[in-house]
Amino acid sequence: MANVLREITSITDNDCFYIVERHKSAFTWPIHSHEEYELNFIERGRGVRRVVGDSIETVGDFELTLITGDGLEHVWEQGDCKEADIREVTIQFSPHLLDSKLLARNQFASIRKMFERARMGLTFSMPAIMRVYCLIDTLASKEERMDQFLDMLRILYELSLDTGARTLASNSFAKTVTGRESRRVNKVKEYIAQHYTEEIKLDDLAGLVAMSPSAFSRFFKQFTGRGPVDYIIDVRVGVAARMLVDTTTSVSEICYACGFNNLSNFNRSFKARRGYTPRDFRALFTKNRIYV
Repeated sequence: MANVLREITSITDNDCFYIVERHKSAFTWPIHSHEEYELNFIERGRGVRRVVGDSIETVGDFELTLITGDGLEHVWEQGDCKEADIREVTIQFSPHLLDSKLLARNQFASIRKMFERARMGLTFSMPAIMRVYCLIDTLASKEERMDQFLDMLRILYELSLDTGARTLASNSFAKTVTGRESRRVNKVKEYIAQHYTEEIKLDDLAGLVAMSPSAFSRFFKQFTGRGPVDYIIDVRVGVAARMLVDTTTSVSEICYACGFNNLSNFNRSFKARRGYTPRDFRALFTKNRIYV
């Protein structure tokens, strides 16, 4: 299977940001990835389909998503959108624009954490979008570049405070780990990452952190928002999605390679979490690829 298109962006070494505003009736750009960070805003886009990694969702009238994962595939497709004048504002900037020493400062703590989460794609809530709308609305047309830069910093800061922002791609698909959790939770996650192809028993996971199975289940869900069984299935589905995109391995082979014990269970679990069957998910990515 061919590689996803690798975009060469228009940012030069002398630029802080690349900002472009478009008005269009159709999305035609194929699925792609790039090193640069990207904040993408869409207005009047109800019905547009957003693909970020193994997350596939239909957006509403307003859409704002940040992607900081190098190599994380993404695309906005027409979907069911019938709007004749879709507005899109795309902002791209270098991962090195705010260097690690600056991001380590207390004043940048929330932005640093947001960038970490956005390695899997981060979509923002409507209240957050409305808070930054006026800034995004005029960003591309501002003539004074310093004002433009300061407005962009304000946008990033306001978005970093959004408690309703949520990540999109799964950890196992994006091949990244975000956040700082309990050492016991990380120990269990590392074990699952190494043994997801095998049968994993609740008693074994609980034993890793010297807890009873019931106490461990409550503890794990408190930190992750999911029970151990659901988390294991999520990991397996994420790895399966990555294999569907990157390989030509058959669906049945992927099923068993990812730790599922039968094909029907695999298909059911995959569709419940991705909204598509494994075959349809692969076809979606294949359709959007450019072969060179």
